[in-house]
Amino acid sequence: QVHLVESGGGLVQSGGSLRLSCAPSASIHSFNTVAWYRQTPGKARDLVAQLRFGVFETDDRTNYADFVNGRFTISRDNAKSTVYLQMSSLKPEDTAVYYCNADQLVSGVRYEYWGQGTQVTVSA
Repeated sequence: QVHLVESGGGLVQSGGSLRLSCAPSASIHSFNTVAWYRQTPGKARDLVAQLRFGVFETDDRTNYADFVNGRFTISRDNAKSTVYLQMSSLKPEDTAVYYCNADQLVSGVRYEYWGQGTQVTVSA
């Protein structure tokens, strides 16, 4: 069983920055993708950013939701086996619980994992 440990959430003023971290219990090289989603009460969980691993880091592919609009960056640190979501120019509407998601293919079977979520609150 793989666990995803998130950290870095908190309270920040509008226009501020936060960096979220996702540290899987397995090497990040064992995953196909790692992504960040967010959810507010009563709403569906939305994709924020996705990192699809290439053979080499230079081959990685990233995908962002339209609402990110260049404000967030998803990246990986191989040495720390951690994926980050750097968020800048935060707005009150970015307030949500942010979840790390990862998937891996093992012997032809796809496994998907979720973290416990970390709260991000942006004050006006």
